Amino acid sequence: MINKVVENAEAAIADIFDGATLMLGGFGLCGIPENCIAALVRKGVKNLTCISNNAGVDDFGIGLMLQQRQVKKMISSYVGENKEFERQLLSGELEVDLIPQGTLAERIRAGGAGIPAFFTPAGVGTDVAQGKEVREFYGKTYLMEKWLRADFALVKAWKGDTSGNLIFQGTARNFNPMMATAGRITIAEVEELVPAGALDPNFVHTPGIFVQRIFEGKNYEKRIEQRTIRQEA
Repeated sequence: MINKVVENAEAAIADIFDGATLMLGGFGLCGIPENCIAALVRKGVKNLTCISNNAGVDDFGIGLMLQQRQVKKMISSYVGENKEFERQLLSGELEVDLIPQGTLAERIRAGGAGIPAFFTPAGVGTDVAQGKEVREFYGKTYLMEKWLRADFALVKAWKGDTSGNLIFQGTARNFNPMMATAGRITIAEVEELVPAGALDPNFVHTPGIFVQRIFEGKNYEKRIEQRTIRQEA
């Protein structure tokens, strides 16, 4: 069994270079690679293309990288919680490719599965269809969408072992597992790191073959994006 453990986030992201394409897991603020993002901010790497379900908020997640002008392009499906993102978009400082959420997920899954393109009905007849091949199958119109892959995929799991096997928890399972398959180098940060063989294979979501580096993270904030409460009866 190969030991894929690195010391910390700084060691894990040390070779991420200016102009790299990154996938960053998570759904909203749930299950995002907090330690890796903080390390990227400290490293100061620039001109990044970031593929993520969302752009974080102004002072957390990818929002921290946007504040430092580290992101050249965002490929996302939901960006409505970030004022700095809005400012950079409207001023022309930031390239943005907005993709229907299901299409984003499938393009990432296709990248991990080695499928260069596929057809989907999502976006037919809208701006999403501009410049894309359109075909009819069984009386219905579909768009051709291409896979997404990245130089580095940064994911965050609940538990992992030293060989890179990962278990995700709750909503964090939405984008992290598929992104783990679509990066040339996949870096996993976990809340708990255990010895190889300690995880029940029946509950592993991402096999270690997809992961090149793993470390145990620390000081997770686990913010709630929009807190709602119920009035007492």
